[in-house]
Amino acid sequence: MTSFVVQRNGRPATDEDLAPLAFAGFAHFTATQVRDGRVRGLDLHLDRLRSASDELFGAALPDEQVRAHLRAAIEAGPADASLSAVIYPHAGEFSAADPQLQMLVRTSPPSSGPDGPLSLAVVEHERALPTIKHVGEVAKTYYLRKAVKQGFDDAAFVDRHGRLSEATIWNLAFWDGTTVIWPEADILTGVTMSIVRRQLERLGVPQRVEPITPQDTLSGAVVMNSWTPGLAVNRIGDMRLPEASAFVDLLHQAYDAETLTSP
Repeated sequence: MTSFVVQRNGRPATDEDLAPLAFAGFAHFTATQVRDGRVRGLDLHLDRLRSASDELFGAALPDEQVRAHLRAAIEAGPADASLSAVIYPHAGEFSAADPQLQMLVRTSPPSSGPDGPLSLAVVEHERALPTIKHVGEVAKTYYLRKAVKQGFDDAAFVDRHGRLSEATIWNLAFWDGTTVIWPEADILTGVTMSIVRRQLERLGVPQRVEPITPQDTLSGAVVMNSWTPGLAVNRIGDMRLPEASAFVDLLHQAYDAETLTSP
């Protein structure tokens, strides 16, 4: 197959299916890269969708139903793809009715993300419901565009305590030369981040969580998301950083150790 798909509940989505979603924002999603019809961290994606549905809607689709919808979309398109899966209530926004959960799956060309290294502007911002990957977050694109106008590639967020938390569509990770440091803040724990953390643990690589500020001296920093497990960052605000190729390679090694599985 050479065409990508948009499916609702395992079947091709119609204009009638999609039109209400263009004007709605009460939904959550997960995103991944499909390679040879398989994905990494399937258990983590299922956990993410289930827990977010429970929190937002008070109900969740059964894992087997979610897997069936993922499978249908993957089998209908190319073996390599970007995939996003959105869960939303049939009742839409501004309603407390029975959610009657629906699932929209979209595939598109595969991606490995932009070329690095990236420079990140520093913005004070805290996401609403930070532990949920929800739709309609205008601030992400707003601060990206402002950062680019200022001569940066993207933006990183600091919270009210001055701690770095995450970037617009990225998790952050740092390096002190021997240990991977994860920022202590209210963040969305990404699936790629979780994959890397558990594989680093299996590899015996030291990790710790601690507050990081733009004034700290570090040996390296990266961003990561469903595109890539590590893209070097060479600047955060006024802080200049070495590219730390060994750190980037280590994160890719950890990610590659995760088994690809079929839904």
